[in-house]
Amino acid sequence: MGIFKNIFGKNKNNEALNHSSVPRHIAVIMDGNGRWAKKRGMPRSAGHAVGAETFRTIATYCKDIGVQYFTVYAFSTENWKRPEQEVNALMDLFRKYLTEAAETMFESGVAVRVIGDLSPLPEDIKKQIAEVDKIADKLGENAATASLCINYGGRDEIKNAVKKIAEKVKVGEINPEDITENTISKYLYTAKMPDPDLIIRPSGEIRTSNFLLWQSAYSEYYFTDVLWPDFKTSDMDDAINAFNLRNRRFGGV
Repeated sequence: MGIFKNIFGKNKNNEALNHSSVPRHIAVIMDGNGRWAKKRGMPRSAGHAVGAETFRTIATYCKDIGVQYFTVYAFSTENWKRPEQEVNALMDLFRKYLTEAAETMFESGVAVRVIGDLSPLPEDIKKQIAEVDKIADKLGENAATASLCINYGGRDEIKNAVKKIAEKVKVGEINPEDITENTISKYLYTAKMPDPDLIIRPSGEIRTSNFLLWQSAYSEYYFTDVLWPDFKTSDMDDAINAFNLRNRRFGGV
């Protein structure tokens, strides 16, 4: 089964869930693929391939339980520093994702988005992204959305937003005194989606890794030692149950 085959489709075998509140937007830092492969004496690319299947499983499950937005950190602005063979393998995985998305996303009602600085990507991948964007646009803003962050960095995103706002100020389209937090949010890659309620970091690392820095101001973080390829639907349940135990005051009492 392809990674986007029936993605977000209803799983009739799922039993009713007891989550008292399912987050509207869940984001995941897909970490631990390389270590998963190393533990098994396999190339890092094998870990990424298994991690891709984990993405498919978890994305489908999120739709089943009512999550509208599912966003994953697939490739950072720093990941170009990795060995060329690994980078090439990741690019091939993205080609596969996008091909299957273009074939299945409309019938499944899922808006697949790719966010980040796409300019350094290979031309064929940029054409694929443009194709799935057109299909996502047809589905509308209320469609369930699966977003892949590729060549993404939180600081880079804010820098680019500030540049765009500065250009608007320069030509007189925006007054500096009128700039608000909402103004900045409108120029981020995530402008059309709500901030994440829950951000999950597998693999035992406890850091944000430059992911959704602006958007995560009031997100709840959940850290687990489970490597991403081993992440199961039960691990997602644990994360959501922990989320439901949090008291989200947003700076209030």
